[in-house]
Amino acid sequence: MNIKRIAAAISCSLMTVVAHAAVLPATQTDSQWFKDSAANVVAKAQVDTKKTAKNVILFVGDGMSISTLTAARILQGQDKADNQGGEENFLSFEQFPHTALVKTYNTNQQTPDSAGTMTAMATGVKTKAGIISISDTSLRGNCLSSKGNELVSLVDLANAKGLSTGIVTTARLTHATPAATYAKTPERDWEGDFNLPAEAVANGCTDIASQLVMRDEANSLTVALGGGRSYFLPTTVKDGENKAGKRKDGKDLTKAWVDNFSKSAYVWDKKGFDAIDAANTDHLLGLFNPSHMEYEADRADDVGGEPSLTEMTAKSLDILKKNDKGYLLIVESGRIDHGHHAGNASRALTDAVELSNAVKAAMDATSSDDTLIMVTADHSHVFTIAGYPKRGNPILGLVHNVDGTLATANDNKPYTTLAYTNGPGAVVGVRDDLTSVDTQDKDFMQQALIPMESETHAGEDISLHARGPGSNLVQGVIEQNVIFHIINQAQQLGGTKY
Repeated sequence: MNIKRIAAAISCSLMTVVAHAAVLPATQTDSQWFKDSAANVVAKAQVDTKKTAKNVILFVGDGMSISTLTAARILQGQDKADNQGGEENFLSFEQFPHTALVKTYNTNQQTPDSAGTMTAMATGVKTKAGIISISDTSLRGNCLSSKGNELVSLVDLANAKGLSTGIVTTARLTHATPAATYAKTPERDWEGDFNLPAEAVANGCTDIASQLVMRDEANSLTVALGGGRSYFLPTTVKDGENKAGKRKDGKDLTKAWVDNFSKSAYVWDKKGFDAIDAANTDHLLGLFNPSHMEYEADRADDVGGEPSLTEMTAKSLDILKKNDKGYLLIVESGRIDHGHHAGNASRALTDAVELSNAVKAAMDATSSDDTLIMVTADHSHVFTIAGYPKRGNPILGLVHNVDGTLATANDNKPYTTLAYTNGPGAVVGVRDDLTSVDTQDKDFMQQALIPMESETHAGEDISLHARGPGSNLVQGVIEQNVIFHIINQAQQLGGTKY
């Protein structure tokens, strides 16, 4: 490999701005994070295919640590009638041809948050915790400091190229991970206008819900499906579940969506979702819960009914694929993270299995010849798989030794295979005796070592799995912001030549 030639290519690529509607600002391309991750992609691109991707689908399992993948794989396997213990199972994406480990730290935190991690994936630039698609020269929660530091995202670039774009999540659409793909704000909590402090209003910052809807049609999302309905409705309006909105500015953003975009529709329940005719719908907004959508384990209990992550993914693809130029779809399984924060492995793992189902649906609906599918996480959790359980031991159960006897700790009490380093399941004092407890019940809270109201994120690497054009770049250990460049190169979105 000619080092001088690669260096020259890198230098040229980083100085070239594509004549495009969406141009990356200097605050983005001058960032050392951007330069280093672009260089990473350039070096890898010298040794493999130049084939481009017409379409890209990025799946993000929020909080989907490698231990979560392992446990979810076993849980899914043990649900199969012909399983050999469950450990032999693979999640749909675990047999993709290319895999890498991803470093997740934020610029100011060793253990990251979702705002900073998704910003890295969406813009190619690492930033501080709590900041969404704004460079880390800004102060968190300070509107004025964010001015001029806004970053261009993959969605912006894809829209500028004429592609269709979609966001799907089981969390609120305004939550940090999905928001980083389309919004720019120095504070992840500014989800609605009622969250904005006086300083933000005075300096012209707008809430995240408004940024999703109030866009020019040329830079609008084709599909946006998830939760967070109350952030889009005014306090004077009640939704289909008879719950009032939270907006104080009087704006009904669901109506604005329909008014602003051609051949558009808004739905709030499963019935309305199922009735959507993809062939005659060019812009679809679905808000299926006032806050986050239900966990997959509880979805059937929702008052209005909710589509599954798999169903939302499939419907989105039906709409997006109408664009001959291609599309970019970002799908988040947001509640894996929430299950872990609650110390509730059952719900977290069930949502991870549903993510695997959604990926399988995307695989079935696309071709690896023209569609790059990537599956990753934004960060990990302090979630452990421990003890020496026998092969096939229920992953949510108590540890049983190879001879079938119940394993006990030094206090002569049994323990579960799954546990957390910290969280609400910690017991101060004498540990509970779990002998007669159904640890496989979906409401069971795993025991933890350090008592905390909410279990925390962890700082170790997460995995990235890929198939399709450009997937050859997914290899080794990479910084999280390299993901932006892999997609940018594969789909030829512009801003940087590789």
